[in-house]
Amino acid sequence: MHIHILGICGTFMGGIALIARAAGHRVTGCDANVYPPMSTQLAAEGIDLVEGYGADQIALNADLWVVGNAVSRGNPLLEAILDRGLSYISGPQWLAENILQGKWVLAVAGTHGKTTTSAMLAWILDDAGLQPGYLIGGVPQNFGKSANFSRSSFFVVEADEYDTAFCDKRSKFVHYRPRTAILNNLEYDHADIFCDLSAIETQFHHFMRTIPQAGRVVANAAEPAIDRVLKRGCWTPVERFNDPGGWRAIGDDATGALSIYDKSDEIGRISWQLAGTHNRNNALAALLAARHAGVPIARGLAALTRFENVRRRLEVRGTARGVTVYDDFAHHPTAIATTLAGLRGRVGEARIFAVVEPRSNTMKLGTIKDALPGSLAAADRVFCYGADLGWDAAAVLAPLGEKAQVSADLADLVERIVAATRHGDHVLVMSNGAFGAIHEKLLRALARG
Repeated sequence: MHIHILGICGTFMGGIALIARAAGHRVTGCDANVYPPMSTQLAAEGIDLVEGYGADQIALNADLWVVGNAVSRGNPLLEAILDRGLSYISGPQWLAENILQGKWVLAVAGTHGKTTTSAMLAWILDDAGLQPGYLIGGVPQNFGKSANFSRSSFFVVEADEYDTAFCDKRSKFVHYRPRTAILNNLEYDHADIFCDLSAIETQFHHFMRTIPQAGRVVANAAEPAIDRVLKRGCWTPVERFNDPGGWRAIGDDATGALSIYDKSDEIGRISWQLAGTHNRNNALAALLAARHAGVPIARGLAALTRFENVRRRLEVRGTARGVTVYDDFAHHPTAIATTLAGLRGRVGEARIFAVVEPRSNTMKLGTIKDALPGSLAAADRVFCYGADLGWDAAAVLAPLGEKAQVSADLADLVERIVAATRHGDHVLVMSNGAFGAIHEKLLRALARG
């Protein structure tokens, strides 16, 4: 079957493309913006890409058109598909009907940490010999690709609460029907489609309704919103983590130590590469979910000693003139704060420069902009890219005083950052997009001295 995917360079739809190709289909696709890492993944798999959404792509005569949720009514290609009555489907529905049927699905949901936790879980299962399929919203460095088709009984999926497609406004995760589900955390996000946190909790309630009685919910005990979701209805056994009286993870960023406790008993201890309380909780959630699938905690911990994280999660992009430049996907104030805390634990008193692009729909709308200054408080200097915002970034960051600078010109921003750095500094770039290749620009400018 020839499948043409609209919005193929998004992390989810790109994963669908890789899985469909591995399952034996001919796959092509199109997108408005094509950039790594997804574009390079697709090219490596021999998947042809078309730039833009021209209606002339109808001439490809695809058997099925898979429509990503970034594609809206008015899109020329989508309108041509509808006008001609051609066969189309959303990405989540295609995955559910063609790949997940009959599988033991392990779904990772929550506002933050889905990608990292999904990658940990897939790696633990793979290291234990279970050879899972997976679809993750990033590129795990242990695997080198964001998705994998497997004949195995197990499939790990990053379970996103964002809506499914132009024709299906339910959250993506209601399609997946997992046997094991992780609920990592829950707070307000996606202001472009949800009016408040209660609306998101309703979608999580719908998700709970799809999990069988014979399944398992692994839930963060420290999250009031998750408690509210579970109280609305849960028909599945719940195992809680991040619980002072139960399962909890303790560690030290400086030494890389990670210890897992159940009540007062230390279950295991390892050294690993990741930093931050959030990542220790991610690890514990993955360990408990893997245990439900038959992997003992000790075996899972051994796998985590070899876990290499996900691209764009505190990923070192290079060092020049003694200054280390990192890339991180953090684009929500909570994620920014936890990422900064993790890096601070690793580098101690060294200076950290936080470089932020408020790019997500929620950030551009300014719904949670007032939380930005507090989330950046741990940085020694803050640089914000203020282009294309509907709000005044300089005014929002004014509580940070002189340590914050805003520029709407990328070249100017790079110049300011480089001029302020000295040997031993750490420059943490945070954005959910390509950010104009700022990482390479910084490293080149630093190298020039």
